[in-house]
Amino acid sequence: MPEARPQAGPFAWTEFYQEVAEKLLDYRGDRAPLLEQLRQVASELPVVNDLEGDRFSDGSRGPLRDIDPFTVMGTFNRTLKAENRQAMAAGLKRILGVGTPVPPDFDAVQAPLLHPHNSWFFVFAKDRREGDIDALWKAFAAARDFAASPDGPSARARFIAAYDPAKQVRSVKWKLSIGLYWAHPWKFPSLDKWSRSYLKHGLGVSLPTQIDGAGYVELIGQLERLFARDNCPVHSFPEMCAEAWRWNEEDPPPPPPDDPEGRTPAEPDQLAEPQHERRSGFYGVDDIVYDGCFLERPEVESLLERLRSKKNLILQGPPGTGKTWLARRLAYALVGRRDPSRVRAVQFHPNLSYEDFVRGYRPSGEGRLALVDGVFMQVVRAAHDDPESDFVLVVEEINRGNPAQIFGELLTLLEADKRSPEEALELSYPDPENGSHSPVHLPPNLYVIGTMNLADRSLALVDLALRRRFAFAELEPQLGTRWLEWIVEHRNVDRELARDIQSRVQALNETIEDDESLGPQFRLGHSYVTPAEPLVGDTKEWFERVARTEIGPQLDEYSFDSPKTASERLEDLLKGW
Repeated sequence: MPEARPQAGPFAWTEFYQEVAEKLLDYRGDRAPLLEQLRQVASELPVVNDLEGDRFSDGSRGPLRDIDPFTVMGTFNRTLKAENRQAMAAGLKRILGVGTPVPPDFDAVQAPLLHPHNSWFFVFAKDRREGDIDALWKAFAAARDFAASPDGPSARARFIAAYDPAKQVRSVKWKLSIGLYWAHPWKFPSLDKWSRSYLKHGLGVSLPTQIDGAGYVELIGQLERLFARDNCPVHSFPEMCAEAWRWNEEDPPPPPPDDPEGRTPAEPDQLAEPQHERRSGFYGVDDIVYDGCFLERPEVESLLERLRSKKNLILQGPPGTGKTWLARRLAYALVGRRDPSRVRAVQFHPNLSYEDFVRGYRPSGEGRLALVDGVFMQVVRAAHDDPESDFVLVVEEINRGNPAQIFGELLTLLEADKRSPEEALELSYPDPENGSHSPVHLPPNLYVIGTMNLADRSLALVDLALRRRFAFAELEPQLGTRWLEWIVEHRNVDRELARDIQSRVQALNETIEDDESLGPQFRLGHSYVTPAEPLVGDTKEWFERVARTEIGPQLDEYSFDSPKTASERLEDLLKGW
């Protein structure tokens, strides 16, 4: 069926959006008049002028020389004040000849918004590929035809063929679905962050990390069939988007500033959404970043993806780089919530044995020995009992024990391609519940995250048998802009003193790295200078206390045979403080 065109009700705004989309296609062959008129409308409004800040290959800057229809619609779908959004929409209505009235209240337009400084569907001209903007126009036109005739095989095929090149335009990613939803809200679902989360946690529909044109069309059909059920809480894409919005009303986007300085596109941040999602029980990548992870979001996503594919991941790096902190939060993000019953932790040490970790005889309360499962088999059993849920075991300081001895025969079964009954092995001890020697296999919904401190010279590297079964990720001290801004905003650290601390610790790390007896694995991580709680006292007092009671003892450990060296480095760290 062609898309709906309601005349009244909570989704009456869709009529205006659909007519804007229809009128824009008149400019597909000649965008210069459209740009000129848009620039005139924007110049009359006190908003970020999104049309003037292009950058060219010769190093110069200037106004846009081309534009796509999604970006045009984005001019009034940014986090601007309501009156500015209406004024921009009214300007578009005038220059395009739209007959439908501008929505009287944008509060009712519960559609995804873009950040004022990142609302283009393409990148700067100096980085843009030839044909990028044409690809977006082609997808826009194909979407119109598909929305008008969704059952027509030719329109469907043209849309799929146009979708994929448009999705590959740099900086588009999930934004393409947002633009399609603006243009045809009754036919195309927005897959912005909030909607994806609602699909997964509200409707039970999981999405892949990326989706191509065929997958997007298949999803449309899947959702339309779901909406047709009487027990479905929503029955259309606008309803779905509105419900996703309501789910996040507890944590709405901050009001945008009026910034006259122009636009600076930032590719990773597609939407002007809250920095994190704090819905009941849910935990994801955004929560990791918000909680104080100073890696870039794509790096966190990459770690999570390696964990999903390899099943086993070791985080290694210098002390204080947040290995244990990140391991637990990756585990929460993998299972989707902070759930202690699905995320267990154990610390390896030289005296830990197979009997402690896997299965063995342990003293019972009656003064006798009893056969019991260790923490690993407890997690294995829980994962077998609940195959629809993911379970994670975090092994802290995995190289402090003897992993090959502690894991025993289960070391072989850790491999991702051996998580099946066909690969099952008998354990050294029988099942404590029934006394049988039934073969055991590790379930595919069990994941292991280990941490390893490379600065501990008393330990050897893990053996090759274990190394082959884990993916390894190196964590570095993160003392850049993300760290600085976070401790200022979230931990009440004085900004100027934070910059001073940053330069002092970086200088100390350079000294440690250049020391032939130490090296880069002995640098000090950012955790040393990241307060666990917001400061209630003086920043100077806090840093001096940290330096003398935490950093100083670590330097003493590094230079145990040269106390004078450690003392001099500590004094250099605090010189003039």
